[in-house]
Amino acid sequence: MTALTRMLVISGNQPDTSVDIYMLSNTDLIELTEFRRELHKHPEVSGEEVETARMIVEALKAIPATRILTGLGGNGVAALFDSGVDGPTVMFRAELDALPIQELSDIPWVSQVEGKGHLCGHDGHMTMLLALGRLIARKPVASGRVVLMFQPAEEDGSGARAVVSDAAFKEIAPDWAFAIHVEPGRPFGYIATRAGLVNCASLGLAIRLTGKTAHAANPEDGSSPALAVARLIPALNALGTGGQLNADFRLATVTHIRMGEPSFGIAPGEASVFVTLRTASDDAKSIMADEARSVARTVADRAGLGVGFEVFDDFAASINDADATRVAVSAMDSIGVANGDHGLPMRASEDFGVFGWEAKAAMLCLGPGETYAALHNPDYDFPDDLIPVGSAIFERIARDLLGTL
Repeated sequence: MTALTRMLVISGNQPDTSVDIYMLSNTDLIELTEFRRELHKHPEVSGEEVETARMIVEALKAIPATRILTGLGGNGVAALFDSGVDGPTVMFRAELDALPIQELSDIPWVSQVEGKGHLCGHDGHMTMLLALGRLIARKPVASGRVVLMFQPAEEDGSGARAVVSDAAFKEIAPDWAFAIHVEPGRPFGYIATRAGLVNCASLGLAIRLTGKTAHAANPEDGSSPALAVARLIPALNALGTGGQLNADFRLATVTHIRMGEPSFGIAPGEASVFVTLRTASDDAKSIMADEARSVARTVADRAGLGVGFEVFDDFAASINDADATRVAVSAMDSIGVANGDHGLPMRASEDFGVFGWEAKAAMLCLGPGETYAALHNPDYDFPDDLIPVGSAIFERIARDLLGTL
């Protein structure tokens, strides 16, 4: 039983026999699985995906794309399949980067890079796109263009902005954009999606408090941030306490605190507090960040401290376009893929939302099994049976929008 057949059995649906499905061969599946596992062995974190990009380019050379673009937004790669006939440009996105987490696993293809691992499924997402490229190359679309986008630096929220800001991205300028992310907690082969909010906006704000060190025997000779930190933590938490994930959702999470030196003889003279801010929209995120800065300034002024700020991991909200969502749902229904909105929207963020600023975009959350390991676990590994599932969904979307020669 192929992975796609298994998916259809589990979904309880049968594909529309009037719709052509261009299946991957067993040879394809073997080669793609081997490639995915090779990617898994060589993870690179955000901004460092040089070797990963090289591996993708080499794999794309075996697929007759119209053009391959490299260096997009840093290490991004895009493969264009141009029909030569006027029509929309449909982009499918995967991510190049891995996580700075030590993999703890006994699989033969375990990470060979200390402290880094493909523990979020990006190796599988890339392989889905390569599978799609094989299918489109064998049966070209009738109009428009298909773009396979391998985006860098998704995990820190910087990659999508860098890609769309790259002058070369103008050559792609997609009208439609789709992405699949594996999401545990859902049945195998089930897609969760919806129009509207899928992933929250979020921002990491580093707050630096500066005073003056002193001898621990004479703390009055300095200016310690200790009391300011104690006041700042509950004040930040009060900015957003979570609750129902609607338009008013706000959540502030203090994630890291550091103060002074690890010494018993020095009263501290500086401190850092990291807080992650989550909201249901980009505008609300900006407002919440301004409020956090204001709170920190008030606390710092009261304590006679200096204060500074730095932004990290700035993610736009992923908002699914209604038309793109309808296209994706129709495509899945036509090939018998079970779908709904289970578990959506999510508090977690995703760097796909930026592509939706100019294109009609939809994020699809693909289930690996309800009890499958969680993302970012040290023993997570992408389930290879999902490779043909994701590529089949993408292919159906492409052919529904662009036709087939």
